[in-house]
This record gives sequence, C-alpha cells and structure tokens, in this order.
Amino acid sequence: MLDDPAEWPAFGHALDGGDAAAARWESQVAVEGMHCAGCGLAVEAALLRVAGVLEVQVNAASQRARVLWSAAQTRPSRWFEACEAAGYRLVPAADGSARERRSRELRLALWRWLVSGFCMMQVMMYAYPAYIAQPGEMTPDAAQLLRWASWVLTLPVLFFSCGPFFRSAWRDFRHARIGMDVPVAFGIAIAFAVSTAATFDGAGALGHEVYFDSLTMFVFFLLTGRWLEARLRDRTAGSLEAVMNRLPDGVERLGADGGWQRVAVRRLAVGDVVRVRPGEAFPADGVLIDGGTSTDEALLTGESRPVARARGERVLAGSHNLSATVQLRIESVGEGTRFAQIVRLMESAALGKPRLAQLADRIARPFLVLVLVSAAGAAAFWWHADPGRALMVAVAVLIVTCPCALSLATPAAMLASAGALARGGVLTSNLQALEALASVDTVIFDKTGTLTGDTPRLERVYCRQGLRPGDALEIGAALGAHSLHPGARALVNAWNAQFRSPPGWEVTQPTELAGLGLEGLLRRSGDAGGPARRVRLGSANHCNVAPLQVEAPQVHLRDEQGWIASFVLAEELRPDAAAAVAALQAEGVTVRLLSGDRDSAAREIAARAGIEFAQGGCTPEDKLAVLWRLQAEGRQVAMVGDGLNDGPSLARANASFAFGRAVPLARARADFVVPGDALAAIPSTIAQARRTLRVVRQNLAWAAGYNALCVPLAVMGWLPAWLAGLGMAASSLVVVLNAARLAAPAASEAAAARAVR
Repeated sequence: MLDDPAEWPAFGHALDGGDAAAARWESQVAVEGMHCAGCGLAVEAALLRVAGVLEVQVNAASQRARVLWSAAQTRPSRWFEACEAAGYRLVPAADGSARERRSRELRLALWRWLVSGFCMMQVMMYAYPAYIAQPGEMTPDAAQLLRWASWVLTLPVLFFSCGPFFRSAWRDFRHARIGMDVPVAFGIAIAFAVSTAATFDGAGALGHEVYFDSLTMFVFFLLTGRWLEARLRDRTAGSLEAVMNRLPDGVERLGADGGWQRVAVRRLAVGDVVRVRPGEAFPADGVLIDGGTSTDEALLTGESRPVARARGERVLAGSHNLSATVQLRIESVGEGTRFAQIVRLMESAALGKPRLAQLADRIARPFLVLVLVSAAGAAAFWWHADPGRALMVAVAVLIVTCPCALSLATPAAMLASAGALARGGVLTSNLQALEALASVDTVIFDKTGTLTGDTPRLERVYCRQGLRPGDALEIGAALGAHSLHPGARALVNAWNAQFRSPPGWEVTQPTELAGLGLEGLLRRSGDAGGPARRVRLGSANHCNVAPLQVEAPQVHLRDEQGWIASFVLAEELRPDAAAAVAALQAEGVTVRLLSGDRDSAAREIAARAGIEFAQGGCTPEDKLAVLWRLQAEGRQVAMVGDGLNDGPSLARANASFAFGRAVPLARARADFVVPGDALAAIPSTIAQARRTLRVVRQNLAWAAGYNALCVPLAVMGWLPAWLAGLGMAASSLVVVLNAARLAAPAASEAAAARAVR
C-alpha cells in the first residue's frame, strides 16, 4: 500500500506538478523507538543512504521526520525498510493507529517502571541489614542468603525493565555507532556482573561487595525519568495528531441519483455537495447551500467563540459543525484548504531544529566517546587498589555523564512554547525564529490588513464623464476578483453587496505586480471573439494618474485611453491596535509603520495607533531597503504583514509574522502565522519567545553545571552508582519539567497579560 501513489497524499504532498508517480514528494512520518539526539542522527543517516531520498529532517523530541524524496527514483517502502533495518520503525504521520501504539508503549513502560520499583524496594529491604549490622551480628549464611535473594529479585529488572536499554545499545553496536543508551547498558551490565561475581565467588578478583541495591535503584530512577519524558512527548505528539486527524474519515456525498452515499474524504472533488451533521467536522473548504449553523473555528482563526454561518457563507475544513445539519458545496480540497496549510505549518514547527539544538546534537556523539574513554580511564586508575571498586567507579562515570539533558534542553522548551502559542492562536513555522524573536528590538507593521481591518469599505466612486459609478465598480470588481489584496477585495465585496450577481466582464491574462496593482485584458462575458482592452487597477503610479486630494486610501482604474475611475476606501483601525503598540513600546521595542499607501494616509493611521515612525508610498524594494538599513545599524527587526508586497520583507526580517488572512506567499515566508485578527498576539508572542530563551538558557546551564560537578566526583569514587543514576534521571527530568512550564495555559496567558499591560 505504501507504494500506491493514491496513498501518498495521506502522509505528504507533491512539490511538482504533473505525474505524481514521477514528482518530488515531501512526506511526514512518525519514528518509533527513538528517544534521543543520537537516534535522530541514526535515522537521518539510514534514510539518506537510500537512492532517491533527497533531504531528511528528524526531531527526536517530537519523534517525527520529514522526508523529501523523488518518486522517479524510489518508493516509500524502500526508505521505510532502510529505516527499519537501522532499528527504527516508520509510521505515516496521518496513521490513525499511531496514538494507540503510543498508548500501548506507555503502558508497557509503566509496567517496567512498576516492576523495577517493586524489586528495588525488596532488594533495599534485603540490603538494609548489611548496612546496619555490627561485626558478628549476622552469620555468613544469612548474609549469603540475602545476597542470593537480591540476585533473584534483580533478574526481572535486568531482563524485563532494562530491555529497552539493552535493545537500543545492541542496535547501536550492530550498526557501529554510539548512542546514549550505550553507556547506560554498559553500566547496568558491569554492575550486575560485579555483583554476581561477588555473590557466587566472594573470594574472587572482583571482591565481595554487591551492588544490587544501587543497580535496581538506578534503573528505577532512570525509568521514572524516561516515563515522564514519554508522557510529555506523547502530549506533544498527541496535540499534533489531534490537529492532523481533525478531518473526518468519511462524509455523505450527494450522488447522481439524488441519494446520499458515504465516501472517503480524499475522494471528494471541487463541486461535490456533501451533508455535515452536528458534531462532525467539515471535510473541505466550501459554501453552505442549505441551512445555517454555528461553527468552532478556534484552530483556524483563533476565534474561541462559536461563529454563526448562514446560507451562502464559506466554512473551512477542520472546523466543527455545532448546531444543525447543513449541505456544503466543495470549493477547495486537500492541499488547497486552509486547514492543510495550518497542518503543514505545525509539522514544520515540530521538525525544526533551533541553532542551540543543532549545536547540542553535534557535540552529543563526540561527548559519548569521551564518556567511554573517561570511564575506561577511571577503571584503570582504580584497578590496582580494588578491581571491583574500579569497575563500579567506571559504572558511575558511564551513568552520570549521559548527555540526555543537554540534547533535550532546547527542543523540549521550543516545542512546549510552540504548543502554547498554537493554543493562543499563533502558529509557529520556524522554531529557530523563537530564538531570534526573543532579541527583537524593532517591530515594523504593514498598514492595510494588519493595523487596519482585513478588508476596507468602499466609500465613494469618482469616474470619468459619461460613465456611471456602478459601471466603473463592475469593471473594478471583475479585475479585483483576481487578487487577494484588501483594496481589490473591497471592490468585489461592494459589488456583491449591491448586485448579488457576477460582473458582466471577463478578465483574461491577469497579472499582479507586487506593491502596485493588477493588469489584464477585459471583454464582455460570453463574447470570446469580441474586442478586448487592457485595463489596470491599483495605485496612482501603477495607473499613471494623479491621486485624489483626499485623506483616504485610494484605488484607481484605467484603460488604454486613460483614467476610468478612482475608488475611495475607508479603513478602520483594529480595536486593539493602540493597546498592542503600547504593549510593545512598554517592553522597550521600537514600532514603525511602512505602507504602500500614500504617505499622508500612512501617517494618519500611525498617529491613531500611537506609532511615531511612519513612511508611506513604499514599494517592496523600499521596505526591504529600510530593513537592510535598520539591520546594518545593529537592530533586530520583526516584520508584521499580510500582503504580496510584504513577502521579501518577511523573508529578510530576523523574525516575521503573517497576519490575518495573509496571502499564501506571505504565509510561506513568515516564521509565525496569526490566523485571527488580534494584534495583541504580537506582543504576547515576543514575551513568550523571551521567556522561552530564558528557559533554554536555564536548561543548558543546569545540564552543563550538573556534568561539571558530578563527573569529578564520579572519577574520584565519591559518587555511588545509585546516586549517579538518580542524578542522571533527575537532570533529564528537571530539563523536561522546566520546559513543560512553557506549555501550561497559565504560562501563555500570563505572558500575554504582562505584554498587554
């Protein structure tokens, strides 16, 4: 089934047009059996060895991978098999059974933890008399009996609870690599071997000391940390899967015979009519043609309250029908829906590796080699005094220096923060941007659709002599229908509100010039052979006309014979614009406004929002030049925009936001996407980014300080194995729990509240 091209869209999308069986594909998969940075590097290496696999990104914290592959050179089954041969199983990201498998693994991990805990308590009970007994108080036979009992109780811990460590270490050995479970497995095996030798041959070379209590305690502490980490990872993976699986498996579609048939969602096509009942999710973007309802669109727009949708209004895939059965005509399916774009953003965020995480991954493997060398050196140093003690010192060094905490420090915090932002209505497409956003000192806003509402309102129409305003609006709406620019949408909305029928003009060869306007050939609808004239819609410069002497945004229309009409638009400042600007300024951030609109209109909106620095009449090149100049001065700049002309600036800024109903290019270039219309999301996201970087630094400082303190103690023999195990488990647990603070709803709300204040 993996090699059936019809199944590929279920866990990826084609990057090229044409034949799907020969295109380049980007697939998202979950990786089973992976829990550390070393595992992620091993998966990447295994997949990249397959001919036809072009690029691989793996994130151990989210246990997901992105694979870019050529269908002309390979098939999914080949790289699935290559990864399984390396010891890791791949599962399509959209596989509905992934959650069940993770639950099963968590239950098994819980059983391992319980067995280790029970056996640890019993072994400690048998070891206690040896610690408190005075010389001569316990006979040798009694002491030996307690050792045998401890040995027997350690066997379930070794062969059941420690199974994952030994399997992982054996997998690494078979593939000639060093993973983070290698020193752990070595430590457990050596401790058991030394204790077993002392149990059955107390006069042997390894001495008479047994360490079953240290061994079982170490395993218990380690499994405690691993289980809690797995729970947190399950929560992260589960939230992403909850989004990805938000669409229903099937839906009722109207058949040619007038009856309703249940079909798979991926079989839907544009133009199909489907029936959606209360409680079900809408399977695609479309228009309600029968009935009205209320919908839950929190994921898609950030609106937490139910939204009323009447007949004729558009609903989005992934939103939930709350109140009534409705019929929907499909307008967009699959990758064309807004839901699919949001899923891709979240997948990108789950796979991103911030700079600090990449650095930790690079040093993890050399560090493991250093750990093994240090353990061998410590054993050699102590061997002449006591071989048994020498081996246990080596065990302590192996255990205490495992770099799990170092590898988890950054990705755990970044993923937790991205999840909190998503719940607050901000989607993160680039985790690296959280690090950049934390140091931002300048925020640049676009005006139309960002500081002002998504779509302005048509206020007045001026047209040349002999032409009625309605006729001019009809031409403007016909041309404006080919653009997502707010000014063009304003003309389309005005036409639809007045006439409720399509314009009687047809536009061919439409072309949009970023920051300027539209151009196309205009002819009467249905008159394919009739005369066509070239028309332009956009700025005064684009139309080569003089702007009207009014303090309002304007859109102009002209043809080959000259000026046709000018449309005066009314823009409303977003209700929370002034508060958001004030919140940014209170945090020491400089706020600027750059707009393609006239300078006077830009400055008027800036004054109402409380922005001191404003510049109008900006082309995309002008905005880019301002960014270059500010960055050359040493400023860290964030760009907030929603239009086609913002694309270059969004790509150039240190961090960027695509706001509102941003055009696809703006979303593709932006680090953060704000689907709703709350400008307060900008200062709250900056506050969350700063808090995230503080947590990352705390985690890195803890991991580094822990190793700097404990390694010398272990080498000197002052750190017993059980305490080394406790320290290693505690270090990873502290890092994960510290990062988890960022995911708490209260954390993001508090950050937003501080930012707004």
